[in-house]
Parts: sequence; structure tokens; C-alpha cells
Amino acid sequence: MRKLAILLPSLCLAACASAPVEEPAYTLRQADGAFEVRAYAPTIIAETTVGGDAFASRFEGFGPLADYIFAKERDGEKIAMTAPVTQQATTSDAWTIGFTMPAGYSMETLPAPASGNVTLIEQPAHTMAVLKFTGLATERDMDEAKRTLMQKVASAGLVTTGEPVFAFYDPPWTLPFMRRNEVMIALASNK
Repeated sequence: MRKLAILLPSLCLAACASAPVEEPAYTLRQADGAFEVRAYAPTIIAETTVGGDAFASRFEGFGPLADYIFAKERDGEKIAMTAPVTQQATTSDAWTIGFTMPAGYSMETLPAPASGNVTLIEQPAHTMAVLKFTGLATERDMDEAKRTLMQKVASAGLVTTGEPVFAFYDPPWTLPFMRRNEVMIALASNK
């Protein structure tokens, strides 16, 4: 009973604290359980590159991006938080962390980042193979999800391009089994 009394407030906090946020628009092309193929609309990404291990770099990269969207180091209005936060390996010890900008913005209407650590990138329409997974998204979790995704992609006869991208949708206080994480990889054709 005591464990339930401790766990219940945490569950309520996790459920109540997550207000809905905008996510990138896509059309579902194929679905098979946790595996999907999605055609994404064009987006703009604010991104920064940081060094270190996968788990720690996610939090380090979040800071400059949050400063950008919340207008802490620049003039102008705040930009609404969106989901997911993305993470992609650039080298064996560096990661690019990204926030998708809300759909109503263009490169001309977004405020310029004040810090050289944040850049805005236009991402054209693209198709991604996606695998959903839960957990803390430790490096082990990420490696396992990536391996499973690549097996699903191979079984489906799909051709990929580039490196996998990890996507994290929940605030850090969300319980691991309730977290929505994804690993995705671009497909060579937008068919």
C-alpha cells in the first residue's frame, strides 16, 4: 500500500504535466505494430552539436536550444515548444540535438539565433522508417532499437540513406515505461 501511495503522485504528475505540443506533420504509409513508414512534410529544425555520450549529450544540447526558443539569448518573442527532441550521431563522440520549429514559421520569420551554437536547417519533405520504443533511452536501449529498426527495414526490402535519428517526446520526469521514444532512418525514395 505504501508503494502505491508513493507511485500514484508520480503517475499523476507525469500524466498531468505534459500538455499537448505540436509534432511534425506526416502521412502514415505503412504500419506493422511498432514499425511504421512515414512521409513527412517539410520542416525547419533548430539544432546544436555537442560532444559526449548519448544520454548526457541530450541534456547538454537541450540547453542552447531551449535558450533559443524561450528568447533567453536573443530579442523577440518566444517560440512554442514542440516534440520531439531529436538526436543523431555525427561522430563516435558527438551528437546533433534538434527541435522542430512550429509549422507557422519560415526561415524568414524565425528569429536568428544569437548564439553560434544554434543553427536553423530547412528539411525538405522526406520519408522515414520508424520504430517506437519505451524506456529511458540509454545507449543500450538506443542500440537495441536501432538494431531492431534495421532488421525491420531489411525485411521490408527498403533502402535507407544517412544515419538513424532518435526522437524523444516526453519530459524527463516521465516514468520509463510511459515514455514515447522512436528511432528513424531516412528512406532513399519518397515513393
